Amino acid sequence: MNPLLAKLHPYPFERLRALTRDITPNPAFKPISLGIGEPRHATPQLVLDALSAHFDGLASYPATAGDIALRQACADWVARRYGVTLDAATQVLPVNGSREALFALAQTLVDPTRPGATVVCPNPFYQIYEGAALLAGAQTFFANSDPARNFAADWAQVPDEVWARTQLLYVCSPGNPTGAVMPLDEWKRLFALSERFGFVIASDECYSEIYFREDPPLGALDAARQLGRHDFRNLVVFTSLSKRSNVPGMRSGFVAGDAAVLKQFLLYRTYHGSAMSPMVQQASIAAWRDEAHVVDNREQYRRKFAQVTPLLAEVLDVRLPDAGFYLWAAVPGGDDVAFARGLLAQYNVAVLPGSLLAREAQGLNPGAGRIRLALVAEVAECLEAAGRIVSFVKSL
Repeated sequence: MNPLLAKLHPYPFERLRALTRDITPNPAFKPISLGIGEPRHATPQLVLDALSAHFDGLASYPATAGDIALRQACADWVARRYGVTLDAATQVLPVNGSREALFALAQTLVDPTRPGATVVCPNPFYQIYEGAALLAGAQTFFANSDPARNFAADWAQVPDEVWARTQLLYVCSPGNPTGAVMPLDEWKRLFALSERFGFVIASDECYSEIYFREDPPLGALDAARQLGRHDFRNLVVFTSLSKRSNVPGMRSGFVAGDAAVLKQFLLYRTYHGSAMSPMVQQASIAAWRDEAHVVDNREQYRRKFAQVTPLLAEVLDVRLPDAGFYLWAAVPGGDDVAFARGLLAQYNVAVLPGSLLAREAQGLNPGAGRIRLALVAEVAECLEAAGRIVSFVKSL
């Protein structure tokens, strides 16, 4: 058995199940889960139509690189969204959702024979980053979030001796779970560090199309363009249709950026067997070429957060995020696990303790004392959950 498997931590939801196994939720309340970030708005009809119109694609083996029409649709979307021109043949690669691609990139890039091979990631973080690093034979260094900076990762915590052995940096903007968006100055700093030390930046941007300000979140490719880095050297960006188009079960996204990195990534994926179904490719083309359903989806989230956030702000330290579909709330008493257990027992509402989304680093767990609330259900259910949370807090 691969000995590196023993280094993996249980997934946050497995840990939560273990922590709540002894609880019998109050049967007077219908169960509501705000724990899992699974989009639950309706799938666009144009995606369903494209899937049903291309069942004949099931009769063919797909190419790992994907159809050039899909790669071009992705490149065209990047041009419309960010004003960035990409070569669809060399700088875009379809993937089966951002999750598997984020994991696979580390297996492609990390050289475990180099002493102290390191992957840096934010803290709290999406657990795939850590698992990818460990199974690639690297160690992880966590940059804790900074409450003074809207809970964005504080990269200044990473000393030069760590950057010197870093091979891969995971960035999440908009962030999970905090919703923080990285500004241009921060990208400038990371690009300079990448040039100085030679590591690759993997920018996870799967929440980029759900935002609450007038201006859409800045993406890494756009930041590179604005800073004159038009070759996107050592930069790869991950995005997905799951949140943007409410198709998490379709497992469709793409990676874009440095052509030299993508060439090696394609080689790895050819052996890994990560080709996208032809019918999913056709549905993805339809989704990437349409913005009307994305605007409607975003407005649904905006209306929902506008109603739920003020309710919760009456009893919790919480505010509207820059982007994403999570609220990152501080709990009274500071014990996020005890809060989640009590809320489940008394009001049958499941939330995710923030400490399960982070690791202790630099002497603290930056997720401790907070909970992540995924507002993915319809407005009525989210409002019902918020009302129960308010009642629970007032009962403490």
